[in-house]
Amino acid sequence: MSNEGNITSIKANDNNGGDSSDLPAVPSLDLGTEDLDLLEELKAITKRVLFLKDIQVKHDELEEKFLEEKSALEAKYDTIYKSLFDKRYKIVNGMVEAETEKEGVPNFWLIAMKTNEMLANEITEKDEGALKYLKDIRSFRVENNSRNFKLEFLFDPNPYFKNTVLSKTYHVTDDDEDGPVLDKVFGTDIEWCPGKCLTQKVVVRKRPKKGSKKVNNIPMTKNENCESFFNFFKPPDIPEFDEFYTTMQLTLRTNLEMLQTQELQSLTDQDYDIAVTIRDKLIPHAVSWFTGEALVDEDDYDEDDDETDDEKDD
Repeated sequence: MSNEGNITSIKANDNNGGDSSDLPAVPSLDLGTEDLDLLEELKAITKRVLFLKDIQVKHDELEEKFLEEKSALEAKYDTIYKSLFDKRYKIVNGMVEAETEKEGVPNFWLIAMKTNEMLANEITEKDEGALKYLKDIRSFRVENNSRNFKLEFLFDPNPYFKNTVLSKTYHVTDDDEDGPVLDKVFGTDIEWCPGKCLTQKVVVRKRPKKGSKKVNNIPMTKNENCESFFNFFKPPDIPEFDEFYTTMQLTLRTNLEMLQTQELQSLTDQDYDIAVTIRDKLIPHAVSWFTGEALVDEDDYDEDDDETDDEKDD
């Protein structure tokens, strides 16, 4: 056995020049056969881990290349899809003949949206009047980034608002630990026509009686926010990182502030889920949602998921 396998005893010299033999010797630590076998096994494992890390690096390089090619492929088919969506737009809005008269398909987008459960839950009865003027919904990439996207809602002139296009833009960043993270969201400021705002309601409250003057009995009116699909275009504020960190520290003070932070996160998640549903489900399969066929596909997909879960449980 090599002498390198042993730790020899050490003698310390007294700083005052005393005899070192007066100090007790540190006993030598001899590594037995089991210890040496363990060291050899650790060396072998370390070598294997290095090979595994090399495989991981190669995988990450291939994954990066895959994402680049995927982005290019998505961009290619976005162009192909656009020509089909343009034809759909013209038929829906009666701009071309579809083997029949040029009358279009009334309420096409309203019906398609209401067929999707998530979107239907956002649409109120008052919203339907405005959504009947919706003539197209489009999705675009932003700055050639496959994660950043913009939704556009095109409207005919209507008595509800002056805008002809309402848009919503999502910026997503990649985080090394958490993956894609929603960074910024921008929505259109809706220019409502007088008395037609769908996101607010007028609440009438009686003044408390003070004395006998009749003027005190005049009701007070107040505008309050109300449920509406058009709240979608006013996204919840996403705080910056430093601001968010400070907010999280403050929320530790009271349960109320903690609940407010959780509510903000929930609203942000819901807002993004709605946008992705519109982008990935409604726009590419609008005809199926209009006819109701998409509901059958959704049910079949859910049943397949349930069967898969049951198999895993077994």
